[in-house]
Amino acid sequence: MNNDSDLQIAGDILSVQHLLQPPREHPSTVADFTGLARAVAADRAQWEGLVEYDASSRWYHRLRTGPGYEMWLLSWVPGQGTGGHHHGPSSGVLTVLRGQLTERTERIAGRGVGAATTRVLAPGEVRVFAPGYTHEVINDALEPAVSLHIYFPGLTEMPMHGARCTPAIRDVVPA
Repeated sequence: MNNDSDLQIAGDILSVQHLLQPPREHPSTVADFTGLARAVAADRAQWEGLVEYDASSRWYHRLRTGPGYEMWLLSWVPGQGTGGHHHGPSSGVLTVLRGQLTERTERIAGRGVGAATTRVLAPGEVRVFAPGYTHEVINDALEPAVSLHIYFPGLTEMPMHGARCTPAIRDVVPA
């Protein structure tokens, strides 16, 4: 039986600096963007003092930009939502910082509409989505919520899908 571990074979990886990946100044992979979202969420000093609540419309603030991405902070009072939409050519990472949000999606099966999926997102939960991913996000809780959104590339469009949403989504979003 061979008991060689990677460490025994390679030696101390920290002593072989040329094998280590250099730290990245900016994220470039889905894992990097997810890690960035989690790091910002954990560092309340970066965002907590900036949050405002607006009863007439969702409040948002661009928190940071980098090469090919942007980060947004959003607040949601009870009842505020996005309506059905997608983010064009952008991928994204969404995490809830405070409160809870509900995400509704629909699966398109062939030419018809498939089953709708509803997820309640609590603080710390992360959703990752690809270009063209259609969803609706709403605060249907009784307390305000705050979320962080990272789009890569930066958000250039947000086409709405109100008329094509499932009945579950149309029932929630005023026409």
